[in-house]
Amino acid sequence: MSLLKRIEQGQGGSSSGGQSSDAQGGGEGSRLSSLQARRVNAPITSPQAGSYFDLKVRVQNKLLSELDPSMDITRTDDVKRTIQDLFEQILAEENIVLSRPERARLFEQIAAEILGLGPLQPLLEDDTISEIMVNGPKNVYIERKGRLHRVPVTFENNDHVMRIIDRIVAPLGRRIDESSPYVDARLQDGSRVNAVIPPISLVGPVLTIRKFSRNPITIEQLIQFGSISSEAVQFLKACVEARLNILISGGTGSGKGSGKTTLLNVMSSFIPNDERILTIENAAELQLRQEHVVTLESRPPNIEGRGEITIRDLVINALRMRPERIIVGECRGGETLDMLQAMNTGHDGSMTTAHANTPRDSLARVETMCLMAGMDLPVRAIREQVSSAIDLVCQQERMRDGTRKVTTITEVSGMEGDVITMTDIFVFEHTGMENGKIVGRLRPTGLRPKFMDKIETAGINLPPSIFGIGERRRY
Repeated sequence: MSLLKRIEQGQGGSSSGGQSSDAQGGGEGSRLSSLQARRVNAPITSPQAGSYFDLKVRVQNKLLSELDPSMDITRTDDVKRTIQDLFEQILAEENIVLSRPERARLFEQIAAEILGLGPLQPLLEDDTISEIMVNGPKNVYIERKGRLHRVPVTFENNDHVMRIIDRIVAPLGRRIDESSPYVDARLQDGSRVNAVIPPISLVGPVLTIRKFSRNPITIEQLIQFGSISSEAVQFLKACVEARLNILISGGTGSGKGSGKTTLLNVMSSFIPNDERILTIENAAELQLRQEHVVTLESRPPNIEGRGEITIRDLVINALRMRPERIIVGECRGGETLDMLQAMNTGHDGSMTTAHANTPRDSLARVETMCLMAGMDLPVRAIREQVSSAIDLVCQQERMRDGTRKVTTITEVSGMEGDVITMTDIFVFEHTGMENGKIVGRLRPTGLRPKFMDKIETAGINLPPSIFGIGERRRY
């Protein structure tokens, strides 16, 4: 039996005591202790406490002390080779006997601490995982194929989680501390990150990473996943090319995997390459492939409370940058009014997303967010702005089986009295369940939208069969 196995087996009993003292040493008081007492312990298959933990820390600290501080860490391959050589040298000097798999495992853990995001690095490299949730140092969950799973990954303590969070937010010029205990950020590949720390989190630092696939999801993949039908794709492509204003709506849970942001990415790929596109986001996530793209990102206030740049500031400024298309990652407040103004003053073909459960609710939310701009406008005036600015609402929904589907594509027809009229063009028809999966299809309602003249003016001719006209239903 190798030294590492003997260490782990011999220290299995003492590790739990070390973990509880770590958890209680965070200064959170009796409330945190009682919360932890009621929780089920994480399914740790390989304890990282006691002598094994000491071994890892000792080798890691010695390796760090011998690394050249002036080394360019952006040259990952060269740095990893240097770390490998020093690692082998330190093991030889310390007379540490490990089997080849154990040596490789220890090296990967240390290299991830130095070059990556520590225990999260293997999860980030797993393409089957769509979301990572860290609830304190000892509870880590992932989402895979729409389902949540607990994984046997742990951090040393709260400080270890904080070091990983700082490593994410520091390069972006953002900060997280007791005075600003939550932050939105992103990884280099565009994956969305949210972090919350004590005192507003009672379970220690909480980190949520919504991963983006390395290769952006294509429209063919969405059709293959059953998220949308080919007829609806042809219709949406025509709407984008004809410069209609589109609102993508969905609940907060529908933005994962193939959700609102993914659908916005796919729909923006229909924009012609010869147009100037401005994207405005809290954390830059959109992955547009066009050549002429300007990406703007909001900025939180600094430690003195100054220097904040809001989405609304960026929307107002974008109007002076000669945009042909404005894409706002998500409307959450007063910027919605400025977005509607832009749509109504010549910036056709703009797109944005909003949180809502139905197309009708999304327009109600847009009205509410317009009022958040602080303008004392009558509701009818706002509704007239909404009905004339937004042409199409595309509703995205997360189903019970974890899949994401476009459930409704609705035209905003206009006003009748004080009510905005809407017409469903495509509706998802649920036909049953098969092997735990929802079976159904996004079907046309048989109604042609009133803005068909805009599509035809753009030189695009859609066959009537797209709208279910002149065809028998297929089952």
